[in-house]
Amino acid sequence: MTAAVEIYTRPGCGYCSAAKSLLTRKKATFTEFDIAKNPSWRQDMYGRAGQGSTFPQIWIGGTHVGGCDELYALDRDGKLDGMLESIKAVS
Repeated sequence: MTAAVEIYTRPGCGYCSAAKSLLTRKKATFTEFDIAKNPSWRQDMYGRAGQGSTFPQIWIGGTHVGGCDELYALDRDGKLDGMLESIKAVS
């Protein structure tokens, strides 16, 4: 079963922190895959997002959103709340 919101992160990544901060402000529940805790998650992320993808990589309801910039763009465009609501990721 795929989590409602999934985010692949790495330590020391400012974009990862910013993306998690936005999701937290939206009261969205998410599953974090920190590659420092399990290095094999990096290959999982590359398999899903494509080799050479940067951190973070975010999926909402199985839809690949992209990285932090794309997540914030969805919010600016007024689309993020609807995506989160549609998958019941908001607590």
